[in-house]
Amino acid sequence: MGNIVSSSFKPAWWLANKHLQTLWPSLFRRIALPPLRHESVTTPDGDFLELSWCGTKGPLVIILHGLTGSYRSHYVRGLQWALLKRDWRSVVLNFRGCGNIPNRSWRCYHSGETEDLNFLYQRLKERFPAIPMAAVGYSLGGNVLLKWLGEQSENVQLFAACAVSVPLELAKCADAMDKGVSRLYRDRLLKELKEYLRRKIFHLEKLGNIHDAKRIEKLGDLGGIRSFWKYDDRVIAGLYPFRNVNDYYRRCSSRAYLSRIKVPTLLIHARDDPFMTPEVLPGTEELSEQVVLEISEKGGHVGFVENEFPLKPGYWLERRIPDYLQKKLMVAKRREDQSLSF
Repeated sequence: MGNIVSSSFKPAWWLANKHLQTLWPSLFRRIALPPLRHESVTTPDGDFLELSWCGTKGPLVIILHGLTGSYRSHYVRGLQWALLKRDWRSVVLNFRGCGNIPNRSWRCYHSGETEDLNFLYQRLKERFPAIPMAAVGYSLGGNVLLKWLGEQSENVQLFAACAVSVPLELAKCADAMDKGVSRLYRDRLLKELKEYLRRKIFHLEKLGNIHDAKRIEKLGDLGGIRSFWKYDDRVIAGLYPFRNVNDYYRRCSSRAYLSRIKVPTLLIHARDDPFMTPEVLPGTEELSEQVVLEISEKGGHVGFVENEFPLKPGYWLERRIPDYLQKKLMVAKRREDQSLSF
């Protein structure tokens, strides 16, 4: 049984609204890209993954972005800078087609797609066998991370993991996005997803991969889709081996995997997250003893903006996540030293 604790996060008084917390960083934050090295890695199915590396020394943190995100996302930039300042290295797994170049197959990404993460993890373990590793996931990337941790259970050797603003129950989140102001987020994300598929078809045709282009075209006209229920039923269940959207949501919601996680894992969540409702949150009996669910009353979706001075925001996640990882690394090193002393 895991723990549920209250967060120390205190929102900026001038950004106390959940929508302001959510929108401020994406609309108004100006943060340069950290020094990056991009790498293309061929996958077992003949496609490729784009990796965005930052730093060359210290522990390694794998970063998973959210829906329609990438290494360019403000929260990814912020975390990579924060880790770099601590002399840690990081690598962003840009989900297929989310990096600088569209991928060369029909495969996309979704909330339960863990094969690419597992492939990357295994490759990094072979490449850096002596370097301690951790992982951080945001939103959809957090769902992927938690599901993977539960699937792999004791087969994963990470010293820690952290997941932020995770849609732990996909069906409930899809419902929440169809209500009130949250429909604005839904419409923007759906527009970006449709553009993502349009670019993919164009790129596949340009490559001469007509077979895969037609596989996506057979999904039909997506222009009229106005909900994630319909999009996921048509696209995700249409491309992947799910019977329908209900099957997809049931099998890929990470809440069902939390009890199997063996890696020390912190879940950061705000009750006012406009992408979901508090009903997605699990009870302590659903958490493994390695999982801590840290809940704040406010914070929005991947927001968590602090500071009492207007127009001088602070980004709490960029302190909280590295602090947590540092603490868990120290614990892991103490245990290793104790085991070597016997």
